[in-house]
Amino acid sequence: MALLRGKDMITTVVFDLDDTLYDEIEYCKSGLRAVSEFLAHSSESQSAGRLFTALWDQFSTGNQSRTFNAALDELGIGYDEERIQELVGVYRRHIPKITLPADSWDVLSQLKRDYTLALLTDGFLPAQRLKVQALGIEGYFKMIVYTEQLGRACWKPSPAGFEKILHDLNEAPARMVYVADNEKKDFIAPNKLGFSTVQLIRPARIHTSAGAESAAAARHVIHQISRIPALLKTL
Repeated sequence: MALLRGKDMITTVVFDLDDTLYDEIEYCKSGLRAVSEFLAHSSESQSAGRLFTALWDQFSTGNQSRTFNAALDELGIGYDEERIQELVGVYRRHIPKITLPADSWDVLSQLKRDYTLALLTDGFLPAQRLKVQALGIEGYFKMIVYTEQLGRACWKPSPAGFEKILHDLNEAPARMVYVADNEKKDFIAPNKLGFSTVQLIRPARIHTSAGAESAAAARHVIHQISRIPALLKTL
């Protein structure tokens, strides 16, 4: 039975995707493996395993903007900018080998009985769609907002995605919660709009920097997604 709600109670939970419902690092590994296999087909001297090791070493030590360039330099493989963009395309369009953690499955299943669920995520299409499909979570959400569809300027911290959810669900922001991970961009807009905000800090998260302003901080912080149902009852 759905919960009976007063006018100020939470009715809607909006989730971020990457590093909120699953560990984004697993997607990164999947993408780098896809690039490694692609490169191995065009390089007789390098195996997919060796290519992946070089790519992963660069990525995991903090070089996340020029991973491909540095790894190819290390291996002595020639390239130009067109080749790099080709590898970026392979990364973004690969079918990811990722799975939803059991605790996320449990929470989504539990919340769907009593709340309206929505998903709002930044990132390049079709990458974000492919992630959602691979995780098998479309059926949990009444609506999914891929901010890329609204335009690059509508990525967070823009309020555009949140305003679309408010409009399409016809719900007041005071009755909504946004659950996400990245303090630098995720909570600025929903805080200003009047959402409750929850930062989920996963142990393997990629983005660890604090926000530069007080308005960037979430109202609540948790370290396990399993804490969400109990927290919602207190809001």
